[in-house]
Amino acid sequence: AAGTSTASAAGFSLASSDIAAHSTIGATHVFNSWGCTGGNVSPRLEWSGAPEGTQSFALTVYDPDAPTGSGFWHWVVVNIPATATGLERGAGTRDGQSLPAGSVQVPTDFGVPGYGGPCPPVGDTPHRYIFTLHALKTPKLELPEHATAAVAGFMIHFNVIGKSSFTATFGYFASATRSFRVTNAASPPWKMRCAPMWSTMSFKPGWR
Repeated sequence: AAGTSTASAAGFSLASSDIAAHSTIGATHVFNSWGCTGGNVSPRLEWSGAPEGTQSFALTVYDPDAPTGSGFWHWVVVNIPATATGLERGAGTRDGQSLPAGSVQVPTDFGVPGYGGPCPPVGDTPHRYIFTLHALKTPKLELPEHATAAVAGFMIHFNVIGKSSFTATFGYFASATRSFRVTNAASPPWKMRCAPMWSTMSFKPGWR
């Protein structure tokens, strides 16, 4: 099912056929390092209804629940052309070759450009992952060399004319013998449907 967006501009909608809004993110899109095992494939995204005056887009994926004091940036793409209407599944590779022409990926908090999937610590309440598409009034953000995700966020903030977002979740909790992936985060812990993770996941701490 497609994700349902919350937009700040009437009619502006961001959705994903891979990740429904308010759902649990599947293993295909989970990070594949730092103690987590997943496909680390960026989801397909589609959007429509950009506000008048949009000259480019920026995409951010952000975890506000990461234990850093400042959240965690999982994907930042700027200078997406205004003619674009979506990103293909898997477009968030480090080289960005499948992104629309002119798009630029900013290094995430994993330290490299490209999509980095969820990898929260075992035992945390499921983290929220906020996918946001920003419509910008400039065709290009002139970012300094080696700009961080925070700097990109600052520039996005001062050029945004509309945005649309959806949120999905992902988390692990530990039992006495193994770690589990939360597959029904809306239920209380004692009623959650749980799927055992691979043996390599047991008690290995994730980070974000």
